[in-house]
Amino acid sequence: MEQMISQLLISLQGIWKYRWHAIAVMWLVAVAGWAKVATLPDDYQTSARVFVDTQSILKPLLSGMTSVPNVEQQVSIMSRTLLSRPNVERVMRMVDLDLNAKTPRDHEQQLDELMSKIKIGGTGTYDIYTITYNNRNPKLVRDVVQSLLTIFVEGSFKGKNGETKKAVQFIDDQIKAYEDKLIAAENSVKEFKLKNNGLLPRQGVDYSNQLMQSSDALNTAKLELVEAEQARNAIRSQVSGDEPVLGADLNPANIDNPELDSRISALNKNLDTLRMQYTELHPDIVAAKRLVAQLEARKVEESKLKPAGDPGKNYSPMLQQLKVAQTEADAKVAAISARVQEYAARHQRLLAQANAVPEVESELAQLNRDYLINKDNYEKLIGRREAAKLSGELSSATDMMTFKIIDPPTIPLTPVGPNRILLSSLVLGGALLTGVAAALLISQVRPTFLSPSELRERTGLPVLGTVSMNWTENQKIKRRRGRYAFGTALSCLFVAYGAVLAVAALRY
Repeated sequence: MEQMISQLLISLQGIWKYRWHAIAVMWLVAVAGWAKVATLPDDYQTSARVFVDTQSILKPLLSGMTSVPNVEQQVSIMSRTLLSRPNVERVMRMVDLDLNAKTPRDHEQQLDELMSKIKIGGTGTYDIYTITYNNRNPKLVRDVVQSLLTIFVEGSFKGKNGETKKAVQFIDDQIKAYEDKLIAAENSVKEFKLKNNGLLPRQGVDYSNQLMQSSDALNTAKLELVEAEQARNAIRSQVSGDEPVLGADLNPANIDNPELDSRISALNKNLDTLRMQYTELHPDIVAAKRLVAQLEARKVEESKLKPAGDPGKNYSPMLQQLKVAQTEADAKVAAISARVQEYAARHQRLLAQANAVPEVESELAQLNRDYLINKDNYEKLIGRREAAKLSGELSSATDMMTFKIIDPPTIPLTPVGPNRILLSSLVLGGALLTGVAAALLISQVRPTFLSPSELRERTGLPVLGTVSMNWTENQKIKRRRGRYAFGTALSCLFVAYGAVLAVAALRY
């Protein structure tokens, strides 16, 4: 540590020895630097701020009817692509910068310089965009910012009309293609139905359901036939067991004989009266009963002796009804038999088509599926085309966004750069460091021993003694004046620095 301090003190002594060289270098560097800073051209800057209002009332009103364009994204993309090469070249043409370019190289240099000096900033929260540009010409600064502002507004209003037209044209082409597919599919379905009309399902019933319904109908008809035959056989058995009524088998009550019927009726009335008074064993009742039996027997014998005028009078009414029922049963059996035969023929035809019908149904289902898919896509494309047209109109509508210029570009009156105060301060600092470094370098090039210890360390020889300097009075005054002159020169350097700062401050 002591060695470092000793070395530092030796360096400081060397610098102080060549202090006039240091102050000269300081003045030279400071004056040259300040002159250079003073000759730097002024840099003018202007900016414009624009607010983009994207909260349109059309958004909630048309939500769901069409795809509402993302205006925020559209404006954001336009702000980021504003400094593209075509836009910057357009700005050069608008402000006549391209007239100064004599060669393609000059044109590229101007283009690169313009793109490097244009700054675009924005706040995503409030949709406020700032366009800034710096240049030596204040009028050119204003014109460039105004041109950029015009391109920004026009590009945002333009929207996506070109893309919308291309999208609508593409959808129209697809609609035409699907329309042709629909016509071809409809013709294919029609021709297929005409060709396989007998094998196609009817009223939404497929082949398996038709076969099942045919089998059920045949079984039902067969069951009805069996039931009708059983009923007919039962009637036949009853008819075959009923014969014509002969003498002993005739019922007196069924024989028509008015004379005998009146006498029998009178005896029965008298018998009823007697029964109310006497028992069944009373002689009068027994005699009345015997007389009624004799009259009924006589009635039967007389009916047998009469000639047969009506062939059906010897048959009972029940037999006649059975005959009629038998005729109806036979007719019903014949009708059901015909129905069974027809159902059986239909069922056989369906069974014969068992191999062809599934293939026909599968092919018809494929044709219908293709037709429905094409029809669904066709209807969707129709709706998308209208939505695309409405979306294109919305994207180009000025009501979807409103531009409000908060700060328009103006011609700057005072420059914003270069920062001569900072540059002058840096020049002063550089001059001081350069002077000190120059004095230190000279002291190292022309070394002297300033103390016995330094001499002893450098040579390695013992120092026997030292001779002190005895300054005269004139020499002391001269040294004192030299210190005053050095201080004055250094102070004048700082005063000059202050003057440079004052001039720089007046320019701004």
